[in-house]
Amino acid sequence: MENSTLLKFNNGTIWTDYSIEYKVASILLVILICGVGIIGNVMVILVVLTTKHMRTPTNCYLVSLAVADLMVLTAAGLPNITESLFGGHWVYGYAGCLSITYFQYLGINASSCSITAFTIERYIAICHPIKAQFMCTLSRAKKIIVLVWVLTSLYCVMWFYLSDTKEDVYENAVLVTCAYKVSRNLYLPIYFTDYAVFYVIPLFLATVLYGLIARILFLSPLPSDPKESRRNWKKESSVHGNSRSSSSSTTAASRRQVTKMLAVVVILFAVLWMPYRTLVVVNSFLKKAYLDTWFLLFCRLCIYLNSAINPIIYNAMSQKFRAAFHKLCHCGPQRSEKPPTYSVALTYSVIKDTSNGESPDHYTTELDDIRGAAKELLPERKRLAFKESSLACKDTLANA
Repeated sequence: MENSTLLKFNNGTIWTDYSIEYKVASILLVILICGVGIIGNVMVILVVLTTKHMRTPTNCYLVSLAVADLMVLTAAGLPNITESLFGGHWVYGYAGCLSITYFQYLGINASSCSITAFTIERYIAICHPIKAQFMCTLSRAKKIIVLVWVLTSLYCVMWFYLSDTKEDVYENAVLVTCAYKVSRNLYLPIYFTDYAVFYVIPLFLATVLYGLIARILFLSPLPSDPKESRRNWKKESSVHGNSRSSSSSTTAASRRQVTKMLAVVVILFAVLWMPYRTLVVVNSFLKKAYLDTWFLLFCRLCIYLNSAINPIIYNAMSQKFRAAFHKLCHCGPQRSEKPPTYSVALTYSVIKDTSNGESPDHYTTELDDIRGAAKELLPERKRLAFKESSLACKDTLANA
């Protein structure tokens, strides 16, 4: 691709720099939001990759979301600082214009697809637990994430051909900007395709699926697995039935909390992207686009905030993420990593219970039932063995 910088002459127009108030406000806010977001998303990636019990299917999608958010913050947020400093002048050249635009849209689209992926995963895990046995697995989650990034990477290749640098010639200055090759009316189909595929459809799907999930979690009992009746019989006949019942209720509460956390992520995605998406739609029908400097800054800050706030949500709403963050920062007492309590291929209930966004505090598996039964029967077996050995000794003495 050749560097075909566009020229635009603004005869009789004088270029004016941004105001000091705008520069100070935009630079400070962008540095604050992007700094917090970059640190938080890096921590999310590290805690999932370095903590064994955090490697669940849902957390894999959250890592994909964190990578996408990092891409948005670095490719869209940081260049905004230099744009404010130099009054809108593009300082990264032609190659920077193409690559930065590409990574901006790649991060935006990949984050939307990652949100859609973990929403579908939550729906299958909670509403169709039998299917979750073979659908909501770690290996399948990794394959879906790779597919998401491959497809979005290919889709965003078009920005290499649609982006270009443009020179606006004023009476007192020449301003270089990173713009688009095609005119605004030709760009509308791309805008609306992005708007539909990466905003409207994911939100509609999330609304429907989280509605179905809420009906199961909060209005109906959780679907039972094929071994539920046998477990109930064991609980009724066991002296430790109450403790296992408490464990089951804790797991259900954990699943509700994880679902609430992910729903908050989706809601904030909808709210914080709405100003920019609305502006794009409105400008599509205006002869002269509405480009107020302060409102554009507000729209951009909302986008950066959406990419920065997710780690804060995880820390506030997930006890396991909070503990993992503290361990990573050495802010709390060091604890040994939670030992695994089951083998790789145990039973369906393991997959169902660990397919939520975080590993539950209690694993209700067949292994637990076996251990509980062993504890209850072992003392009786010892007493029986003692009686049998005593009788054997008496018989030996009698025969002697």
